[in-house]
Amino acid sequence: MKVFISHSHEDRALARRVGDALRRTGLEVWDDEEILPGDNPAQEIAHALEESQAMVVLLTPSTVNSTWVRREIEYALGSKSFKNRLVPVLVGSDDFPAESIPWILRHLNVIKLPAYGRQEEGINRIAEAVQAVA
Repeated sequence: MKVFISHSHEDRALARRVGDALRRTGLEVWDDEEILPGDNPAQEIAHALEESQAMVVLLTPSTVNSTWVRREIEYALGSKSFKNRLVPVLVGSDDFPAESIPWILRHLNVIKLPAYGRQEEGINRIAEAVQAVA
């Protein structure tokens, strides 16, 4: 199964760590570093979304205001291939109010991940959650 990690540019390092954990479990992860200079980012992201069957959304203060992330979430919610395969991850829950999270994601099983420090346990829970729906 191919997994799309929706994140903001500022959260790229965390997205890499989550992607590495997912790859260790045998999942394929699309990486936005595959977008090369001269590529059309919107087209590359659309293609990656079409090929993916699950999505992990890293919810941080920067992602909740990101138009790109909102579009990626909307795509996943409207696509049959992502049914029951959308995993929201709340990073640093003390950093921003819960009402800033898209309302539909608040009704899903949200994984909480500290913004700093002991993130490995949470990253492993993300991998387990995606494996469970694979």
